[in-house]
Amino acid sequence: MAESWSIKGDFIDFCKCAVPCPCSWGRPPTEGDCQGVVAWRIREGSYGDVKLDGLKVVGVSEFEGNIWDEDVKMDAGLFIDESADEDQRGALQSVFGGEAGGWPQALAESAFGEVKGIEFAPIDLEIADDSSSWSVAVNGKVNGASEVLTGPTSSGATPVQVTNMPGSEAGPGSGPMVYGIASKNDVDAYGYKWDWAGRSAKHIPFEWSSEDEF
Repeated sequence: MAESWSIKGDFIDFCKCAVPCPCSWGRPPTEGDCQGVVAWRIREGSYGDVKLDGLKVVGVSEFEGNIWDEDVKMDAGLFIDESADEDQRGALQSVFGGEAGGWPQALAESAFGEVKGIEFAPIDLEIADDSSSWSVAVNGKVNGASEVLTGPTSSGATPVQVTNMPGSEAGPGSGPMVYGIASKNDVDAYGYKWDWAGRSAKHIPFEWSSEDEF
């Protein structure tokens, strides 16, 4: 039986879609299919007695169609923070693999397809305190970077924020979502190879636990 767990942290992504990413609105991707980088940074967390503070997980994924449709599945490869010890690695795989309940399990049951592999690697993930920028890098295989979206009536001093999204990748109740444009989104891992700089990026704070029901 899985341990009781809880996590507070940040979700970021960089994808193929135009801004704003339609998937977050419960709609199909801009071009009908999507390739992207997703990443999570745990600010505070525990799995039973195992502390997870500061650990990170990164995924590279691909799917075709509306990811929220029952018959659409996402194939992905994962990178888990190599700084995690054996117990922490096991906990992260249980939670993010969808085996330990909560939102990750709900997402896994509805959307997970083929797992291309799991690798333990150094992960550099940075998020500005004011959400003005975010970035991730994994061992030369994954690079993503973004600055908050600005425009003729918004300087970026106050980030563009959207709440109560109908397709939030970080789950119900997460947010507010902050949109950006990727200056980097390149991947060469798990058989995937792309460069989608100039496309959508976002940051979403989240809070999950094994007690959440969906």
